[in-house]
Amino acid sequence: MSEEKDPKDPNDPFQELQKNLQDIFKQGKVFMPFPDSPVGQSGVAQKGEQEPPKADDEEGKKREEVLQRIREFNLKPKEIRDYLDRFVIQQKEAKKVISVAICDHYNHVRQCIENEELKEQDYAKQNIILLGPTGVGKTYLMRNIAKLIGVPFVKADATKFSETGYVGGDVEDLVRDLVKNADGDTDLAQYGIIYIDEIDKIAGKTEIGGRDVSGRGVQINLLKLMEDTEVNLQSQTDLLGQMQAMMDFQKTGKPRKKAISTKHILFIVSGAFDRLEENVKKRVTSSTVGFSAINEQSESEKENYLNLVETLDFIDYGFEPEFIGRLPVRVNCLPLQPKDLMQIMTTSEGSILRQYVLDFDGYEIELDVEAEALELIAEKAYEERTGARGLMTVLERVFRDFKFELPSTYIKKLKITKDTVADPQSVLKQMLHDNVDSHRVALRDEVKSFAERFEQQHSFKLEFSREAIDTLVDESIQKDKTIRALCEKKFRDFHHGLTLISRNTGQRVFQISEKVAQDAEKELSAWVVSSYRQAEKDSQAKE
Repeated sequence: MSEEKDPKDPNDPFQELQKNLQDIFKQGKVFMPFPDSPVGQSGVAQKGEQEPPKADDEEGKKREEVLQRIREFNLKPKEIRDYLDRFVIQQKEAKKVISVAICDHYNHVRQCIENEELKEQDYAKQNIILLGPTGVGKTYLMRNIAKLIGVPFVKADATKFSETGYVGGDVEDLVRDLVKNADGDTDLAQYGIIYIDEIDKIAGKTEIGGRDVSGRGVQINLLKLMEDTEVNLQSQTDLLGQMQAMMDFQKTGKPRKKAISTKHILFIVSGAFDRLEENVKKRVTSSTVGFSAINEQSESEKENYLNLVETLDFIDYGFEPEFIGRLPVRVNCLPLQPKDLMQIMTTSEGSILRQYVLDFDGYEIELDVEAEALELIAEKAYEERTGARGLMTVLERVFRDFKFELPSTYIKKLKITKDTVADPQSVLKQMLHDNVDSHRVALRDEVKSFAERFEQQHSFKLEFSREAIDTLVDESIQKDKTIRALCEKKFRDFHHGLTLISRNTGQRVFQISEKVAQDAEKELSAWVVSSYRQAEKDSQAKE
């Protein structure tokens, strides 16, 4: 057995850290003992100490409401399915399986809260493994479920652990992050959801030296978390965590909970599993007699091989039997077709197209996309082979130059046609040409806006002549510079020069002619020299 350290051992660096931090917080007569220190156990404020402030009532009410929803969980699978339909398109079978698993899990949580005896009984958690290509909505499904129930949600990539060789306690950071997302409320965090993506990347690979130790190590440490274990919430090397614990104690008057059980934390893992589909296909088709029989399979059947995955397929892929055994619920998310991508843009509450509508609305530009244009966008996004993420790739390509150019014009409506999607640059060029007159009007207004800002900042009024405005507009178009940038550069020293002139002559209003607009620095110098001469004449006249 390992020898335990004396909590009062002066050579213990952790004890020294506690002492140093306590000394810091003693300044200003505010004593904030470490939660597990002998002084902290008493909870009695010393003479001259401030009483710990009460926790924020509003925040406490919100947490209690969430906990109450979990204690009284009564959602039914179809209700969860219907909620997910608002955000995630297709994946009918996945939504059904996930909805049942979620209801089973949180019904069990509710029953454990109501009946203490159930807590001591063994229970196989409905941990979930999601299979399917990128961009089909795996993360979005789980994020929206967590939002519906109100529990904290953490997402991480399995590659974070495999690439850096993380093993052991480091995977426990997932649970600590869950507590952070619950604002330190361990009562709420113990019912949260942890989602780990790219889990297929930590599958052990059989090589000359045996299995991939890193991947196997991560699996072993994750399977401990996925069942029922106690996770220490305060790492001995986490200085920030130590300080936060002390601040929490001062805020609430209670020491922070040291550990959290993962018994009721739901774990969901996901991955593309590209090679797995091929392995299942070989296993399934090897029993089919004749090449023609294989060839007769429909396209939809070929896309559904992951529906036929078995535990042995995961083990052959490189997963430990114990690890895959902790993931009893298996869901296959199908690739999205063009019609699905079209539906995402037109009906999903999380539509990326709606984001672009709001982007243009921020510039007071109305965006109108024709149905044929949406169909072409969906087809191009499908060709990207990145699922719903391909929509943003295509939409950004289509809208990028419009978002750059149109806000500086008087164009207030953008209609996207099939031709716009096919060749956005040509359509934009023609649009700007057709609206050149209104564009010049917009640039003239920008000159007036610059004059107004200049007067507000420096208390000098600049009155631009029509010829001066036209000169600036022509230069703006020729150099492809905004009026704002052009004027700020031309007149950057004007407030200094005008201050000197005002001291000499008292003048506060200045006429900006075409000549000044062409060479502002030269004309300003002439004005300053002239003002000194005028001041000298005025002085001599007085004498």
